[in-house]
Amino acid sequence: MLTKRIIACLDVDAGRVVKGVQFENLRDAGDPAELAKAHSESGADEIVLLDISAAHQRRATLLDIVRRAAKELFIPFTVGGGIRTIEEAAAVFSAGADKISINSAAIENPLLITEIAERFGSQAVVVAIDAKRGHHGANWEAFVQGGRQPTGRDAIAWACEAESRGGGEILLTSMDRDGTAAGFDCKLTKAVSEAVRIPVIASGGAGSAAHFTQVFREGQADAALAASIFHYGFHRMSTLKQQLAADGIPVRWPC
Repeated sequence: MLTKRIIACLDVDAGRVVKGVQFENLRDAGDPAELAKAHSESGADEIVLLDISAAHQRRATLLDIVRRAAKELFIPFTVGGGIRTIEEAAAVFSAGADKISINSAAIENPLLITEIAERFGSQAVVVAIDAKRGHHGANWEAFVQGGRQPTGRDAIAWACEAESRGGGEILLTSMDRDGTAAGFDCKLTKAVSEAVRIPVIASGGAGSAAHFTQVFREGQADAALAASIFHYGFHRMSTLKQQLAADGIPVRWPC
């Protein structure tokens, strides 16, 4: 059985890692490079750095932050935010990223997924989807611009299209659960996991080790990403992985 990945997320705004609730009320969590190093040493399988204001501000990702963080890491490193062209993707890879994450630009121009996949490989393309439950709770809508703008697109249908265009992974964030520590949205995660063949990374709502176990079992996630639970010292990765192993979830043991 394939091991499940635990991923630490660094949401960066104005050069600092921040965390909020449902994409609002952001508070400072520290320096990106320092936190990347700390999470790596604690046992994270991967690091994801998202420049959360780049798309909204229509600017490129802050490459100096990517370079500083990359120097501290010896585990896979994904970077997203403000990547709108193949040239900008290439610059992020050159700065030290192993994978890139695209969200708003992918919906605006789905061919970008294919272009990046053909040049750098599908394994290097993570399509991020920020999903919010509809008014009647029957479906989920994809949002862009850091969760500020609805697209009218069904999140599950968009995940399937992203896969068909060459996406290698789906980074699926529940906007309803983001920052709440109430648990991952397992129904959303399962719906997408069953619809695609590529790995699905669950994001939004982690508050305990039990939530990770639940999203791996019930949500059928291949990986789980969190921020607050790690930034503010609620759990060390090793503690979390010990609990997951005790629950029968296969994980990579921290070195």
